[in-house]
Amino acid sequence: MKPLPTPEQILAFLRDNPTQTGKKEIARAFGLKGAARVALKQLLSRMAEDGLIGKRRRRLRPTGELAPVLVLRVTGTDAMGDLWAEPAEWDGEAQRPRILLITRRDDPALGEGDRLLARLQDGGGGEAPLAARVIRRIGMGPKRIIGIYHEGEAGGRIAAIDKKTDRDWQVAPGDRAGAREGELVEAEQIGDARGYGLPRARIIARLGDPSAPRSVSLIAIHEHGIPDDFPESALAEAEASRPVALGAREDLRHLPFVTIDPADARDHDDAVHAAPDDDPANAGGHVVWVAIADVAHYVTPGSALDREARRRGNSTYFPDRVVPMLPETLSGGLCSLHEGEDRPCIAVRIVLDADGHKRSHRFARALMRSAASLTYAQAQAAAAGRPDATTTPLAESVIAPLWAAWRAAHRARDLRQPLNLDLPERRIVLSEEGKVISVAFRERLDAHRVIEEFMILANVAAAETLEAKKLRLLYRVHEEPSPEKLEALREIVDSVGLTLARGQVLKTAHLNRLLDGVAGTEHAEMINMSVLRAMTQAYYAPENFGHFGLNLPRYGHFTSPIRRYADLIVHRALIRAHRWGDDGLTHEEEAALEETGEHISMTERRSMMAERDTTDRYIAAWLADRVGSEFEGTIAGVARFGLFVRLDETGADGLIPISSLGTEYFRHDAESQTLTGERSGRVLGLGQRVTVRLAEAAPITGGLLFELLEVEGRRMPTPPRAAKGTPHRRLARRRIKRSHEAKADRRGR
Repeated sequence: MKPLPTPEQILAFLRDNPTQTGKKEIARAFGLKGAARVALKQLLSRMAEDGLIGKRRRRLRPTGELAPVLVLRVTGTDAMGDLWAEPAEWDGEAQRPRILLITRRDDPALGEGDRLLARLQDGGGGEAPLAARVIRRIGMGPKRIIGIYHEGEAGGRIAAIDKKTDRDWQVAPGDRAGAREGELVEAEQIGDARGYGLPRARIIARLGDPSAPRSVSLIAIHEHGIPDDFPESALAEAEASRPVALGAREDLRHLPFVTIDPADARDHDDAVHAAPDDDPANAGGHVVWVAIADVAHYVTPGSALDREARRRGNSTYFPDRVVPMLPETLSGGLCSLHEGEDRPCIAVRIVLDADGHKRSHRFARALMRSAASLTYAQAQAAAAGRPDATTTPLAESVIAPLWAAWRAAHRARDLRQPLNLDLPERRIVLSEEGKVISVAFRERLDAHRVIEEFMILANVAAAETLEAKKLRLLYRVHEEPSPEKLEALREIVDSVGLTLARGQVLKTAHLNRLLDGVAGTEHAEMINMSVLRAMTQAYYAPENFGHFGLNLPRYGHFTSPIRRYADLIVHRALIRAHRWGDDGLTHEEEAALEETGEHISMTERRSMMAERDTTDRYIAAWLADRVGSEFEGTIAGVARFGLFVRLDETGADGLIPISSLGTEYFRHDAESQTLTGERSGRVLGLGQRVTVRLAEAAPITGGLLFELLEVEGRRMPTPPRAAKGTPHRRLARRRIKRSHEAKADRRGR
């Protein structure tokens, strides 16, 4: 019998031949036959028992060594923004090795938990880390779960807090990470959820008491994967930032700029000033200055701050906290236009004629100083002749010219006919302990419209300037409604005896005439909501498709670089176009504009969903003590499984499950947005006024369940009461979701 190879020879063969690693291949390589193969099998078994080799997918490998081509799992980015991974399978006694991923431009965007096929690079000796090039992604990261942990006899369970699911996950004793009964946890799903039984999950973080007031926004942050910790490198760059001297900047410190923001504003990134135009050729005209914080001076391309700002995409605002795009040193400090402080800015001087039409504009990289930081209520009171101690010296010289310029711009706006939707926003007031004190709608003042109109003028000017200088930018795109949504809107309009003309290009003026025609009538609520649902969601892109809602041919975001990465990109493009410095848009950034637009459109949607879910949970907590109370509201949505009702008092949305409407069968008509009882002929549809009883409020999920009492003043048959856990309540929790496209678009303008 031919002598067996030594263990060292077998290990050397496995290292040199990573693709020929089965018992047959080893026997063939060493010329072993017959009884020698039996002896080889025994030798390989002893080597495995001694920990020298291991089997992976029927292939033998030296224990603790990596194959040249292997499956990796992405572990995340480090403080420098480099992407790291670890072997998906590892049988060594030492810790799994960290592997630096070398990516190319056409590689897919990788996230934590993604699985990929990669090839190890040569080298990695000494101080150099192991590195690998991506071949292809073979799996997305595991599903993340936020839920409540419950202990059991054979492990535990996680009950999800997401109101769109009623599924639980099983947790093995070794995967509980020390979680205790009733704790809020973050987990990841293990394996595929197939077949019978509960899917399995591994707890990766304990988040504390789910009933604690401050847990509400924390749930949304973790549930939607919003980054909330800055890497040390970004914090260090922010701390090293210093105030800016005048240098080559234009000096605008003689102009009495003011900031006008909400009373609870955390940052001030825009300031305004207006004065009558002294040009005889523009009698009755106005000069408006809009100054925006020069964030690009501090956040330069490729820096740690830039990488983190792009990753976040935008700031996310909750009632109890902000997850900012930039560290507080910048967002609330050097980049914030504080009263009496010199601040670098990029400003635009806009000349309006007497009717508010823009005659010209120019941009400047400048230094400014805010004369006052005003709230909307302060500015509004001063404009109405009720100034306080702060606004009295500014009333005639600063505020009156601002309102005069706005009234002119507003006349031009009325001629342009943007979509006339003035959507109310809910305002949640919290106590110092984080409990809800009140829920109401934010008051909409002319002061809000003043700032909004000047910001729109500045955004248009930025897009026009960059187009004129033939430099690419990220447009804010809001496309016209799709034919399918438009036809659905026409069906609803026709059902109430109104018309929306066919066979012509839809313009905002057509929709405004429709909205004006139903104002004050019983159909106003339904038509307004239907128009909202017909709108598409705005997004960022380097291709210009116009902004339908604002009725503008070109529009870019320029006015909020502290909280939106899109605006920072536009600032850099303006810097490059005007040759103001070496911190402008790079050619690499310009080439990646499409990818950047897709990414920040995603982060914007992520933030809006997190903000919406947090609002829902706070309102459910506010209403939890009022279960059994009656409320007035409007049917805001119709689905085959029930009705969504929006309450007048708080704007809260809740579900009336179809199974609670009685014993008869209801036919759902998606085109007319109605449910019709087959026996009674009762029609329940969009926009109808209703009285409901609150049956259940779940603060953890944000879900509300209602019982229908009256429709348009007519008493409904007494609905059957359903206990918790009955089918229609389980269905409600599984299907309770609603459209927030209109709110999302308004926030994104």
